[in-house]
Amino acid sequence: MTERKQGRRSAKDAEKTKCEIMKVATELFCELGYERVSIRNISEKAGVSHSLIRHHFGSKEKIWHAISDGLHQYMENYIHTIINNIPLDATANVKLYLFSVRLLAHMLTFKRPIQLIADAVRHEDALFDYFIDNTGKIESLVNRIADDYNNENPDTPVKIWEIKWQMIMFAHGAASLTPFMNETWREETKDADQCLLKHWSMFNNMMAYRFNVPSQIKLTPDSVQELIYDAAYDIS
Repeated sequence: MTERKQGRRSAKDAEKTKCEIMKVATELFCELGYERVSIRNISEKAGVSHSLIRHHFGSKEKIWHAISDGLHQYMENYIHTIINNIPLDATANVKLYLFSVRLLAHMLTFKRPIQLIADAVRHEDALFDYFIDNTGKIESLVNRIADDYNNENPDTPVKIWEIKWQMIMFAHGAASLTPFMNETWREETKDADQCLLKHWSMFNNMMAYRFNVPSQIKLTPDSVQELIYDAAYDIS
């Protein structure tokens, strides 16, 4: 019995160490970019040996893959959460509106994913291909909403990649150009959270207009954080 308990503790400790390595690697990839990060950088910041990282992951690329896998699983779960909180009787235009503005709110609040994606795009190799090839389930969920909308609105069909591109632009702009965002509303407020809300509100107005959302349905939060659902774990 004692040996089994020790085995469970050992496995738990190993998983905790792997998670810490991935957390540190994520921070470094976002801060410096994939190419400028080495396993030695990760080992020094995580406070573990170079050989231990090799034991758990094998290579820097496999660390990135593990982070990407975790990110995909998290985002799939979060997208399910958004969809599950949309009223069942909502029309397709309202569903697509609520989905897009709430997902952007999450992307603005938890910046690591968009930072990793932006870094992957700079690599015309396996990193970006790996990211694209693992989006099937997410694509299916989003496309079902878009198909419902297009069936109900054949004269004004939506191209889901255009909406996704707008979300990516807004999310990446807030993550990489924060000083410019804050300067935009400097005369109105010095509160960074309020600047982020104003940034989100621009997208909110665009989506409400694009999908002809009734004014009583349009979201008017006091902060972007107010739009975030509780998550299984923090990816910030």
